[in-house]
Amino acid sequence: MSTFSNAMEVFRLLPKTNCRDCGDKTCLAFAGNVFLGQKQLGQCPHVPADIAQKYSSQEKIRSIQEEDFMRNMEKMKSMLRELDLEERAKKIGATYADNKLSLNIMGKKFSINNQEDVFTDLHANHWLLGTSLSYINLCQGVPLSGNWVPLRELPSGKDWYRLFGQQCELILKKTADNYSDLFEDLVHIFSGRQIAKQFDADIALILSPFPLVPMLICYWKPEEGMESSLNLFFDDTAERNMGIDALYSLGVGIAKMLEVLARQHSGR
Repeated sequence: MSTFSNAMEVFRLLPKTNCRDCGDKTCLAFAGNVFLGQKQLGQCPHVPADIAQKYSSQEKIRSIQEEDFMRNMEKMKSMLRELDLEERAKKIGATYADNKLSLNIMGKKFSINNQEDVFTDLHANHWLLGTSLSYINLCQGVPLSGNWVPLRELPSGKDWYRLFGQQCELILKKTADNYSDLFEDLVHIFSGRQIAKQFDADIALILSPFPLVPMLICYWKPEEGMESSLNLFFDDTAERNMGIDALYSLGVGIAKMLEVLARQHSGR
């Protein structure tokens, strides 16, 4: 039995014609669904049967992914138990008091101790805990450069960028298109900060998920004959302060969180 380590491995096996015979709009979207365990490779009729049979079933893929996630979480928790949180806080832009390291995550306080006890007003789901542990354990404390780049221009970003565009930027764009108060709410609810135009965008807003990993959202409004556009940028030090897989999870997690927020506010 073979499995995929990332969605790009699936994508390389596909015809890349966006024929929609699998039911998805693009080959890339189908690749993402296969990697996530939501579809099987054999559901693409253009993949040879012998190739499809090499790969595990939907249930097995999901099980393996969950096991990988849990192993990584246990690794992060084990590292946390050994950390000197007071010294670590100084390096990563956090604070330390009462045996807890505290981070400002988009304007909300997130605290954790060596026993993995979490204290926060945020919904402490696996996405938040996983990205927070990655930042706390792996951040190199590199000062921000102020040079904004897309994910693909980070050292390990090329293999992740196309899927990132589908799973993060496209979702954010659709949310911004359909939810007129999105950017205003990002400012008021999540301590976002609108700035002067960047890259000639109509709206440019900075979120601070972690002290040394800010994100710049640039949105271009639709014009006659042209669709809207949205891109997300990171400081070029981001990968050294978090790791590419955690950056991907961070962007996708925020996109999905805002999509839910927009749906709740619109009543749909």
